[in-house]
Amino acid sequence: QVQLVESGGGLVQPGGSLRLSCAASGSIFSINAMGWYRQAPGKQRDLVAAITSGGRSNYADSVKGRFTISRNNAKNTVYLQMNSLKPEDTAVYYCHAELATMLGPYDYWGQGTQVTVSS
Repeated sequence: QVQLVESGGGLVQPGGSLRLSCAASGSIFSINAMGWYRQAPGKQRDLVAAITSGGRSNYADSVKGRFTISRNNAKNTVYLQMNSLKPEDTAVYYCHAELATMLGPYDYWGQGTQVTVSS
């Protein structure tokens, strides 16, 4: 069994910063991509940023230049540094990992962490 445990969410004022962390644990052979998605009330879950095991990253247009994703492969951990936060960044942020298994790639999700940007 594999678990993704997120931390770092909270309440921050507009223009502020937060850093999210997500650690994967359990029966892990290797992790392909890791990333962050977010879901605001009444909206679908959308990709925020993702990073491959080789370090290639991609971002949603709405966060480019403000958010930075990074990864520690030795610790099976992914981070999301969020700067210049805006009220529209308010959402539940979910960690995602695509693991390599004997049956092929398999997706795992964290439980979600709330990020609220408000004055």
